[in-house]
Amino acid sequence: MNELSKESVTFLEVGEDGAGQRIDNFLLKRLKGVPKSHVYRILRSGEVRVNKGRAAADRRLELGDRVRVPPVRIAEKSSEVPVPPREFSLVYEDDGLIAIDKPAGVAVHGGSGVDFGVIEQIRRARPEARFLELAHRLDRETSGLLLIGKKRSALTRLHDLFRNGGIDKRYLALVKGHWRDKLRNVKLPLLKYLTPEGERRVRVSDEGKEAHSIMRLKGRWTSAHGAFSLLEVELRTGRTHQIRVHLAHLGFPILGDEKYGDFTLNRDLQKTGLKRMFLHAQSMRFAHPLTGERLELVAELSDDLKRYLELLGPVDGTD
Repeated sequence: MNELSKESVTFLEVGEDGAGQRIDNFLLKRLKGVPKSHVYRILRSGEVRVNKGRAAADRRLELGDRVRVPPVRIAEKSSEVPVPPREFSLVYEDDGLIAIDKPAGVAVHGGSGVDFGVIEQIRRARPEARFLELAHRLDRETSGLLLIGKKRSALTRLHDLFRNGGIDKRYLALVKGHWRDKLRNVKLPLLKYLTPEGERRVRVSDEGKEAHSIMRLKGRWTSAHGAFSLLEVELRTGRTHQIRVHLAHLGFPILGDEKYGDFTLNRDLQKTGLKRMFLHAQSMRFAHPLTGERLELVAELSDDLKRYLELLGPVDGTD
């Protein structure tokens, strides 16, 4: 592999250690000393090319891909933020994968203004581990199940399962409003875009990608702040911000959602104890990527979300 140069264009060939990785993670590991904000800027601007074509930050690399890297700016080492080691609440672990219960407010990886995330902290806490890679993503504000591959073969298989609908993923969301249907299929295409300030957003658009969510009503409440409903959401596709945008578009924003929610209501609810977005990745069911054994993983609601449901009082019912 060529050494990186800050003065000239560099070409990197993707080996086995990089195959299957997102290109942003691939570059962040190889451009040591380059500010994360700069890595994402050259990706957004199209200066990074894969096999001569533009590449978005979420592009997954394949063995043998040729990555063009433009001249980059090296930061002083003193400006780097040290990554503190951290282990997270463990739901499951074996030789092939780790499943943790990610807390809300923690990014899954560094980038876009975040110096480090779950994966960097776990790697720091396990210096003897030869391979640790995220199998998927959770929004920073979302809590719950997060899978990490411990072997390349397990990671590749998990990627296939996520891509082909082989993982039954279910979330719990508390939303504004009186949801009526016991079960509802929501099929609304989603389009990613950037705001004038450069922030990533998603909206329902016929120009977007297919997105399918299944909503199941678990309970309803009437409070001093209005009607609320608890939904179990099954994801048949895994688009960015899918649950949040589908529900907001339908008029049932998730409580505490600072991107797509009811901002006035969110401020009021903070005074009553809801300090975060009420969206939790509760369960996954899938065949083990190495053995084929059926796994059912569950991360229960955190204590703060349980307490908030208790504060709402008796359930109105679902009939």
